[in-house]
Amino acid sequence: MSLPRTASIIIIGGGVMGASTAYHLATKGVKDVLLLEKEDFFGTGATGRCAGGVRYQFSTEVNIRLSQASLPMLERFEDEIGQPVDYHKWGYLFLLSKEEEIDTFQHNVELQHSLGIETEWLDGDEIRHRLPMMNLDDIIAGTNHPEDGVVDPNGVVMGYVNAAHRLGVTVRSGIAVEAINIKGGKITGVSTPHGSIDAPIVVNAAGPWAGIVSDLAGLSIPLTPLRRQWLTTTSLPELPPNFPFVIDFSQSLYFHREGEGVLTGMSNPDETPGFDQSIDIEWELTHAEAAIERLPMLEQAGLGARQAGLYENTPDAHPIYGATPIEGFFVVTGFSGHGFMHGPVSGLLMSEIIVNGKATTVDISMLDLARFEEGRLIHEYNIV
Repeated sequence: MSLPRTASIIIIGGGVMGASTAYHLATKGVKDVLLLEKEDFFGTGATGRCAGGVRYQFSTEVNIRLSQASLPMLERFEDEIGQPVDYHKWGYLFLLSKEEEIDTFQHNVELQHSLGIETEWLDGDEIRHRLPMMNLDDIIAGTNHPEDGVVDPNGVVMGYVNAAHRLGVTVRSGIAVEAINIKGGKITGVSTPHGSIDAPIVVNAAGPWAGIVSDLAGLSIPLTPLRRQWLTTTSLPELPPNFPFVIDFSQSLYFHREGEGVLTGMSNPDETPGFDQSIDIEWELTHAEAAIERLPMLEQAGLGARQAGLYENTPDAHPIYGATPIEGFFVVTGFSGHGFMHGPVSGLLMSEIIVNGKATTVDISMLDLARFEEGRLIHEYNIV
């Protein structure tokens, strides 16, 4: 496989972060960019294994601001990039079953309202009226935002990859980076099984594997890879077409329409950190029991498909953006399950940091790598 011997910028990781960064750099006139993906196909790592949810409902201002910038980019994606991404605005309905969740979610809704996000606060009876097909006797309250929904991850990644390539970016899959070359504290390039490439800038957009990539540069970043899995069902004709993305918050159990059936997942609170992406059959049975208890019609459905992928969690469930102590080495990772929805704006922000020296579309200055050593953590509550 032919590889260029030099580049202005090398991006490691061909999921939504790397592809979006490559595209937005190219729109700023930086064409000598090389996008490398270790898998045989782009977007088959964490991005391709996510559930595709996009939402405005977060508990911190910066995450809400990221959604306010990123989700409209997904709305106009087909017009700008030329690729359909099937943005279905079904809403995100958080179900609350514990009294201790109420005050925090009410505070979150107040914050969302103050930033122009008109999230609905619903009592238990209103939710039961909207979702009569579910068992919700224990639900006290909930929140919904009608602009939240689901987008096709593969469409977004391939849209950015193809658009970046049309603008002059070199894109290569099936290429693993074996070493990051540094001299005098500065990036000089990378080494691969197919040869070395000289470059003064390397962007680590490797998602759950970003810690491994940073280790190649002798830099430790606080990432924990955790397996998350979901399954899809065969057709459920009784499910209404406007069925929202439903999240049973206390169980980290969720459902949304997927074709004629349902996609459902549930996070295992005792998951062992690591890179295992096989299906945990024992947990799948635990998940299935909880899902059928909430949505009894699932008992009549067949199994369509199953998938497992990885979150890359940081200690405060917020991403890491920008420069590092190694000159020319940049990171964009640590989204803790929220990366796909913030991928469009994150690539734009990284292009601003690299080209202009500062992100301006959203103020993400507080999401630098140094915050962990300096004790400036900003905790996100709305984690699934």
